[in-house]
Amino acid sequence: MIHPQAIIDSSAELAGDVTVGPFSVIGPNVTVDAGTYIGPHVVIEGPTRIGRDNRILQFASLGSDPQDKKYRGEPTELVIGDRNLIRESVTINRGTLNGNGRTLIGDDNLLMAYIHIAHDCRIGNNTIFSNNASLAGHVHIDDWVILSGFTLVHQFCSIGAHAFTGMGSAIAKDVPPYMIVSGNPAHPHGINKEGLKRRGFSPEQISQLRRAYKLLYRQGLTLDDALAELTVLATTEPAIRPLLDFLQKDVRRSIIR
Repeated sequence: MIHPQAIIDSSAELAGDVTVGPFSVIGPNVTVDAGTYIGPHVVIEGPTRIGRDNRILQFASLGSDPQDKKYRGEPTELVIGDRNLIRESVTINRGTLNGNGRTLIGDDNLLMAYIHIAHDCRIGNNTIFSNNASLAGHVHIDDWVILSGFTLVHQFCSIGAHAFTGMGSAIAKDVPPYMIVSGNPAHPHGINKEGLKRRGFSPEQISQLRRAYKLLYRQGLTLDDALAELTVLATTEPAIRPLLDFLQKDVRRSIIR
């Protein structure tokens, strides 16, 4: 399963059924679990841990040093979960000590061509990153987020679950769950109704979230006043709770409004 023209460091640990294509280089302190396919011309540097049943295609570069001038060669790592599809020329950097030393990629994510994920990012599960989307350092992406092509996310920003970004969006503030945002700079354009339908949200839940969106964005309320209204609403409309939790955690930061 290892092509004779691949270069595998003696300290790398690969499960017995891992496939590695020609001209790929796997460095020291790399662990790859069962069922993972690594195509040709892939470079994986360590410390990096890769889970089960991933597909990593040509010219991807995983686990390289963070692009951070403060980095001085400290032992940091990249951790990738299970069943991710990592397409051509994707780059993912390891963490820094300022970010707990770890870049994390969850499970069942689709990372299309030319994606860049910088140091200390945390990516959840079931996300889709379209071609050329890029994350600066310390970005948090929750489950089921979709980033359209050429989306750019500023460092330290968070994007909540089930959010959707339009093509070419420039995001410099946090994006609450369920929202559609687009533009440069990005602005809100309603809730991700079609995405929520596909994931099994009921018409009643979607109606609750549309009501929450209007409170947050269409009634001229301050953020504090909107939070107070949403707190009351969440007691009888449970679909709003994840949105409220995100906003309460985020209250000292700036959200897209």
